[in-house]
Amino acid sequence: SEAKTPKEETPKGISPVKAKKTPSPADAERRKLRPGSGGEKPPEEPPFTYQLKAVPLKFVKEMKDIVLTEAESVGSSAIFEVLISPSTAITSWMKDGSNIRESPKHKFIADGKDRKLHIIDVQLSDAGEYTCVLRLGNKEKTSTAKLIVEGIP
Repeated sequence: SEAKTPKEETPKGISPVKAKKTPSPADAERRKLRPGSGGEKPPEEPPFTYQLKAVPLKFVKEMKDIVLTEAESVGSSAIFEVLISPSTAITSWMKDGSNIRESPKHKFIADGKDRKLHIIDVQLSDAGEYTCVLRLGNKEKTSTAKLIVEGIP
């Protein structure tokens, strides 16, 4: 009779395994819900769009032309400066219509509403039209000035 008991227990041993498997689809359902519950994000958007309307995007101080003579400018630096509002706006810089990347040649300085483009070691080739592009949300403003390097007559 002792030999029979293990055989009787085997079905019992199997059934808990089956029982364990059944919740897993339910778990999967619960997991699926999580990204959905991340749909709490939309309420965050209206305050942001409201903020855009509340603060006009503008240049408080526009860029000014910089005029240098080649003799004094070569090796020196030129700084274009703008004052923007609001300080949360993003500024990017362009020269003759193409984006400038920050490099040892061009330094971007952002201090609150004060934004500067620092051109280091000015050469004749740096002369041209520089534009500061101001972006906030879907709005965009630009300010343009020239860097003029006058050759020695």
